[in-house]
Amino acid sequence: MLALFGPTASGKTAVAEELVSRFPAELISADSMQGYRGLPILTNQPSSPTRLVGMWSLDHAGSVAEYQRLAHAAIDDALEGGKTPVVVGGTGLYLRAAVSAMELPPAPGSGERERWQRLYDNVGGKRAHELLAERDPAAAAAVHPNDRRRIVRALELTDAGRSLKRPADRLWGSDTRHPTLVFGLDLPRPELLRRIEERTDAMFAAGVRDEVAQALAGPISATARKALGLEEIASLGDREAVEAINLRTRRYAAYQRKWMRRIPGLVSVAADRPPGEVADEILEVVSARQRLPARRGRAADG
Repeated sequence: MLALFGPTASGKTAVAEELVSRFPAELISADSMQGYRGLPILTNQPSSPTRLVGMWSLDHAGSVAEYQRLAHAAIDDALEGGKTPVVVGGTGLYLRAAVSAMELPPAPGSGERERWQRLYDNVGGKRAHELLAERDPAAAAAVHPNDRRRIVRALELTDAGRSLKRPADRLWGSDTRHPTLVFGLDLPRPELLRRIEERTDAMFAAGVRDEVAQALAGPISATARKALGLEEIASLGDREAVEAINLRTRRYAAYQRKWMRRIPGLVSVAADRPPGEVADEILEVVSARQRLPARRGRAADG
């Protein structure tokens, strides 16, 4: 199988669409926010058929563990149908979950998170951290007492017999479920920044403000509210929102580029050229490693 990663606005969707036009493949999203229905413009959902896009209602609190189960099923379904799964996305943890065989901690059960949140608020961070140290010393050593979110999550996991402090990370090694080639789209920073600004302008031109207003008019989970740009659009005028979204997106893209450097064996591909050329280079690498069925159409002639 293939995995395609890169920062926001690097052209992942366009390259993926070129790939799927060249050989029997199925696209599978690895984007935490594209899983929600109702925000196609804000989350830049692809127009081509892609699994795990728009699967959750906005009031659903999606989790990486739930996503992993769905991704594994989609990948296996594609393979059983004789197609190559192409996992595409910019959420590093979701991409890792899709290709990994490692079991992830479950989402908390109903009321469990609220119970630990109340405890933290009632006894304070210092005492909650001491309780965590009694239950999971390794996790306590890795979390600051003032980090309420992680203290609460670590205490949740102790109820399930798990730990926030995981053993050595082997997600990209022998623990992948299927042989996987991971490609990273790389762009010069000035070009990436230009594309980010262009994409933000396009969102507003396409009516993202109305989309956000409609989404916020109904029930929406705390998880869905994390969609980049949603709060800015809801609380700021167009000009201020554009500036704020561009700033946040630039920071997020820098974080995604750090993820790329952490992936062992990632094949970096220059993405400052037409998507078809990027796809052709990816296919040259893949074909040399004999991972794909025969290419078809014009790609077969090349």
